[in-house]
Amino acid sequence: DFIIGPYGVGRLSQEAADEDEDLLDVPTLRHMLQPRDSPFAIDNNSGGGFVGDRDKVRLHAMAFESEESSGATCADGENNTFDEDTCLILPDWAIRSGPRKKIYFDPEKVTAAIVTCGGLCPGLNDVVQNIVFTLSDYGVPEDQILGIRYGLRGFYEREDKPITLTRRTVDGIHLKGGTMLGTSRGGANIKEIVRRIDLWGLDMVFVIGGNGGNAAANAIQQEVEAQGVRCVVAGVPKSIDNDILLVDKCFGFDTAVEEAQGALLAAKVEASSGYNGLGIVKLMGRSSGFIAMQASMASGVVDVCLIPEVPFTLDKLKACVAGVLEKKGHCVLCVAEGAGQDILAAGSTATDASGNAILADVGTWLRDEFKKHFKGESDVKYIDPSYIIRSIPTTSNDRIYCKVLGQGAVHGAFAGYTGFTVGLVNTHYVYLPIPTIIQVPRKVNPKGRRWNRLKTAINQPDLV
Repeated sequence: DFIIGPYGVGRLSQEAADEDEDLLDVPTLRHMLQPRDSPFAIDNNSGGGFVGDRDKVRLHAMAFESEESSGATCADGENNTFDEDTCLILPDWAIRSGPRKKIYFDPEKVTAAIVTCGGLCPGLNDVVQNIVFTLSDYGVPEDQILGIRYGLRGFYEREDKPITLTRRTVDGIHLKGGTMLGTSRGGANIKEIVRRIDLWGLDMVFVIGGNGGNAAANAIQQEVEAQGVRCVVAGVPKSIDNDILLVDKCFGFDTAVEEAQGALLAAKVEASSGYNGLGIVKLMGRSSGFIAMQASMASGVVDVCLIPEVPFTLDKLKACVAGVLEKKGHCVLCVAEGAGQDILAAGSTATDASGNAILADVGTWLRDEFKKHFKGESDVKYIDPSYIIRSIPTTSNDRIYCKVLGQGAVHGAFAGYTGFTVGLVNTHYVYLPIPTIIQVPRKVNPKGRRWNRLKTAINQPDLV
């Protein structure tokens, strides 16, 4: 049952070939393709070997003693069976990401396309670059790698024709923010996209996007299957809010938390330099407060943190801030953009082009409410760094993460998998079926350890 290697001992599953294996399975096109040796087999993948199809990553890393254990229950009170912020009933295992010894496409005949969707996020260029690099390493001709312009609309908008991506055209783009391909929000004509996929003879489509982008990738995958078009559809999880289910983190999140420090520290300086100074910083987080929570924890200067998952009342909030001002003489408040919407936008059904609810501006609302409340007896300053954070290049850790995600997406495509996204789960890279990760946004668990750590670190009381 165990294999002993030079770096330790690991379990080798003898049940891996069983059809009833408890595995989070991913669709494949292998029934339509012919296997062949990987071009990397000649030197055993530079001496590093290959990932086996039977390699698995355990999804359930935590076993709770009882329901009383911190994080053992979800926000709705149900027992938790996975991560404290991902309350889903899941199989035990996921498919490990990485290069296979057998591939299912002839690299010289592959035509691939890459598209970036949704809002800007640090790391988009990094992922595009490493998909191109890895396709090229497999031997895909550079004139057969297409970049789709300005999101999914670029598949069929005549004025936004695809561009050819080569090692030269993507060289150095990781040093810049944004996306060299351009991006857009909003719905797409899936049937028209699949028609172009078929017309152009695409074998692989890589969709870099968040929940909306992955939902579009899932719709494309279902349509190519329905029409019998032989094309792999692979996703890469992009969400600056870190709100995609199952994955440990989305690319760009670490960079966003790091860049948010500057705004929070500036608010600290402004607040501590004024009479009864109050510095308010609004960060991203439509329905998930991960950036606000983690940035507050990292900065060490935040006194009050508001996130969408944890309700508050204005009276309790005002009393809390007044208490901090009385004790310290200044206060820093960090708020996620989706916090307080039950107060501000109750009953609103307005949505944007992507179908997301249009949020009321909680930051300016709080600024105005506190100015009225303190009647000139507090120096209130407001900072919104959102677009500065979205547009910067990645930090070192995110840059490495983007490289591995881009490589993993290409490895999965050549392995014949489709309808998957690649991500980090329990510190290991895996392939996840897209329908599983797009069910709902991942959210901070108000009963979990992450939120509790912040509350105890800043001594924040309940605000309801």
